[in-house]
Amino acid sequence: MDRPCIAAVGGLLLAACASTPAAPPPTAVDPKLLAALRAAAPLNAIGVGQDPYSTWAGRIPPRPPPDTVCGVRFEADRVQYRLETFGSAAEADRAGFRVTHTGGCGACSTLQDLAVYLERPDLTAPVRKCGMQPGTLGCIEALGFSHPCAQIWSFNVQNTKRECFGVCMRSWMSTEPSTKADGTLNECLQCDEDRSGPVFKAVAGRTRRNSGIRSSIARPDDQVSHVSHDYVPVAPDGTR
Repeated sequence: MDRPCIAAVGGLLLAACASTPAAPPPTAVDPKLLAALRAAAPLNAIGVGQDPYSTWAGRIPPRPPPDTVCGVRFEADRVQYRLETFGSAAEADRAGFRVTHTGGCGACSTLQDLAVYLERPDLTAPVRKCGMQPGTLGCIEALGFSHPCAQIWSFNVQNTKRECFGVCMRSWMSTEPSTKADGTLNECLQCDEDRSGPVFKAVAGRTRRNSGIRSSIARPDDQVSHVSHDYVPVAPDGTR
């Protein structure tokens, strides 16, 4: 999953983080699209209750069937929209919805959260920085995420701290890249993927990969869904 491997603490780890190679510059995204996504208002956003890592401790949440998609449908005012999980893209289309990501809808499925993913191909560094200071949740929310999405990111950071601290410290101290020569994830990211990934995906719904967005972490083509975000209403003058 394209998330931070761990939130570092202490000056030594902060120095290690600072020495991590810089991420590539972000791909340009139409600012009108970003503004329209942020202006859109969800009618049925999905919230997050207590820490899901406590709820699912020692267990892995069930995965939705492989053809499952999260669909979005705008209302007549072209601003408000609904999110709904469907068994397939064809089912969503028959109901008048467009696919916004594969898998079921969750706390990060809003278009506000999509805007953050589109605009920030590298979230590892800023979220890790949030994890190194008091008020992690507020710091993550300040990146532009909706409150529920910021919550699951914050819970994820805390869980990866517990589960992967040692291996991630070694990864940072060696300033190893995100992926090895054979294309597999480094030990820190793999630990995060294994220990925190299943719960995050189940609760968040949207990730960059299942939204068709490439991040600063190189991923095989078959791990990135084919999704086109061309469903945002366009005004008569051609602006969004």
